[in-house]
Amino acid sequence: MKKSLVFLLALLLIITTAACAPKEEAPKTPEVVQDTEKTPEVVEAKGSIILSTTTSTQDSGLLDFLLPKFTEETGIEVKTVAVGTGKALQMGRDGEADVLLVHAKADELKFVEEGHGTERHDVMYNDFILVGPKDKVLPSQANYPNDIVEGLKAISAHGARFVSRGDDSGTHKKELALWKAAGIEPAGEWYLEAGAGMGDVLKMASEKQGYTISDRATYLSMKSDLDLDIIVEGDTNLLNQYGVIPVDPSKNDNINDEGALEFMNWMLSDKGQSLIKEFGVEEYGEPLFIPNAE
Repeated sequence: MKKSLVFLLALLLIITTAACAPKEEAPKTPEVVQDTEKTPEVVEAKGSIILSTTTSTQDSGLLDFLLPKFTEETGIEVKTVAVGTGKALQMGRDGEADVLLVHAKADELKFVEEGHGTERHDVMYNDFILVGPKDKVLPSQANYPNDIVEGLKAISAHGARFVSRGDDSGTHKKELALWKAAGIEPAGEWYLEAGAGMGDVLKMASEKQGYTISDRATYLSMKSDLDLDIIVEGDTNLLNQYGVIPVDPSKNDNINDEGALEFMNWMLSDKGQSLIKEFGVEEYGEPLFIPNAE
């Protein structure tokens, strides 16, 4: 009897101890942490296009601002050839470019009418300005702050140095049209034809303390390195309209028609137009180009 009682007490102690012993925890499953950051969209590479354009879009820094964003979004690399508008249009005629960004509207419309381009759209504008020496003032200069024809007449009358692009560019075409409007055939020692892009011509005019006609964007982007002031601005004759034109793909099998259309549509899109409007504001307090696609 005593042995049975002892056995029962021992058994009760074992059960109680087991019940009170801490339970072994199951190993925890590693917590899955959700990655809330967006995975960068991988854009498929789509080859490249050749953009033939005027030197002002290159020299002003606009292309350096826009093209990396276009390539990032579309996967299309852009190879730029910055020449005068006349040369750019000729590259289009010869099938040596896929798309054009130029600024001589009458010639651009003719280019499309002749079948070299599939369509043309206004994309942006700024204005031309007459710039000249800061410290050399022509006698009647104060009388024509907004009259480009009178400004050219004064330059010619005084035989003041004038540096022309002389390269069949859109700026050169505009300059010749303005001389014609002034009734002047520019020639002589005072009239220098550089045959160069806008940036080089501005440097030359500054070094020689001469006058020249420039697009406002290139002048502002180089202003700190130039000894030139704005002499005439605000004349309605100085509007500088840019257009975008895909080249006719039937010219040869190398034309990247799809890439050219994608570039044109991106430039005309809300995104492209917004970026054009943004360019230059932070540095110059105003956009260097005004978007006006419809």
